[in-house]
Amino acid sequence: QFIIEMPKDTKHPVPLQMGEFLDPQAEYNEEEEERKYYRRKRLGVVKNVLAASVGAMIVYSVYMGLLQMQLILHYDTTYREVKYSNLGLEDIDRKMLMGINVTPIVGLLYTPVLIRFLGTKWMMFLASGIYALFVSTNYWERYYTLVPSAVAIGATIVPFWTSLGNYITRMAQQYYEYVNYKQEHVQDQKKLPKGACHSYIIVFQSVFYIIFNLSFVFAEFPMSLFLNNDLQGKAHILDRVEKCGADVHGLIPGFNTTVLTKLPQSMLLIYVESVLMAFAFLSMIIFLVLCGPAYRPTEEIDLRSIGWGNIFQLPFKHLRDYRLRLLCPFFIYSGFEAMFAITGFSLSYGVCVLGLKRLWLLITVYGLSASVFSSLPLLLLRLPRWTCLAAGAVVHFVLLVALFAFSPKPKHEEFLHPLLAVAALWGLGSALNRTGVSILLGVLYAEEKERLDFVYTIYNWWQAIAIFIVYLCAHLPMRAKLSILLVTLLLACYCYWLMERRLAAKVQYRLPRIPRPRHKVTKPLWIISDRVPQSGQYCQSFTGQHPDSGAMLEDAVQTPYVCLPDMVR
Repeated sequence: QFIIEMPKDTKHPVPLQMGEFLDPQAEYNEEEEERKYYRRKRLGVVKNVLAASVGAMIVYSVYMGLLQMQLILHYDTTYREVKYSNLGLEDIDRKMLMGINVTPIVGLLYTPVLIRFLGTKWMMFLASGIYALFVSTNYWERYYTLVPSAVAIGATIVPFWTSLGNYITRMAQQYYEYVNYKQEHVQDQKKLPKGACHSYIIVFQSVFYIIFNLSFVFAEFPMSLFLNNDLQGKAHILDRVEKCGADVHGLIPGFNTTVLTKLPQSMLLIYVESVLMAFAFLSMIIFLVLCGPAYRPTEEIDLRSIGWGNIFQLPFKHLRDYRLRLLCPFFIYSGFEAMFAITGFSLSYGVCVLGLKRLWLLITVYGLSASVFSSLPLLLLRLPRWTCLAAGAVVHFVLLVALFAFSPKPKHEEFLHPLLAVAALWGLGSALNRTGVSILLGVLYAEEKERLDFVYTIYNWWQAIAIFIVYLCAHLPMRAKLSILLVTLLLACYCYWLMERRLAAKVQYRLPRIPRPRHKVTKPLWIISDRVPQSGQYCQSFTGQHPDSGAMLEDAVQTPYVCLPDMVR
């Protein structure tokens, strides 16, 4: 019995038993502590999803807002002559758009290698840094600043979106593991049962697109708060415009080349760009600090250790899977419809009729609609998975047929509400389409976490190809553009129906074999040998004898030894 004496002013010592110090606490509940630990892990996963969604939303709000403001300013003849006449930058916008739209077509060659070399989280961080670099180059507008930064953004688009899709799906898998941490297959880190984490994929992808689609809303803040007051009215801008809508050839033939009433002050432009730069840095900090890793450290090592040549080849080999091949038309249509909403419809229908001052309103309604209706895919928790894509396709089919016959007259304000309704309905179809495709990919490959980056690379690469095609076809007649959209949509629906039919018939699909990780083994200080050690070496047999026990040559037996020289010992 030990006696621990209290301070001198206390008269009575308190006897304490040794067991009270050494025995485990009576109130400690190991199962309860484990439950609290995994609850914190689940909250961490939710935090990761929200952080990635908010970070991506801020990145694209800054990027699209700056690009829109830049294109409007550079379109004005007076602004170009005053600012760029001595610098020879009259065609800078054409070269920038070429860099942004052409570069992504080579993204399939390097995206998986880049993601596996850097890691999913660090790829998102690096991509947000490149978008911030694009913002910073607008402080000093020259060919050698704007064009390289535009090319860098084009090279980043496919890796950025691939890492985002991979990250959200991995968070769903991790959430399932933290919910079912007592299951044997989770503890042994085996492949998840089929369909185990589908509900989490649906929820997380829906949350991501609910937040991300708000980027279309926030991207209009620079124009609505700063640039809108300096724009000419529709009477001046649309003075020589004769046709709109389906009758248009190109974007807006006859559009006035002077769209500004006065040139904005240079300091005001710097203030706006500084605010955008601050938000770009905020997105980088969000990705760096708030987003956790997508894989365990050992899993990251295994993903890299299959060989860089195999990583380069595997995206091409995954196209053997008929599920991916039959979804390619939907991938292409996703790129078509997104670009049509913010270029074809908003310009040839919206600006052509309402003027440039109403552009921000059309895009805002489209973004709000896409954000709100991105919650509809949550119904897939109760409905078949084909309902989301089918509903989005029906909405867009009806709108495309209606737009074929819709040729409003320029400068007619009474078309405002019909155009806003079309923008809202197009946002509904876009939400169902993009969210549905991302959910479908996650569901089809939910149990193949080592293939997610290859699958999402193919998806986003086809979207980049679609954006490149839209860039090339910008001057086609509007009815030709609508025909391409309609044919692609019908082909996508047919191919998707064919894929679901094959899956229902249990037609076996081909998945390329992923090689086993090849880890580099460094040579240790001791040597594993089958021969009897030399005199003067201290040896340990595989039976577990420690080298310090001093088994010398005279005592050695003919078994494998781990031998250390005297100096090492």
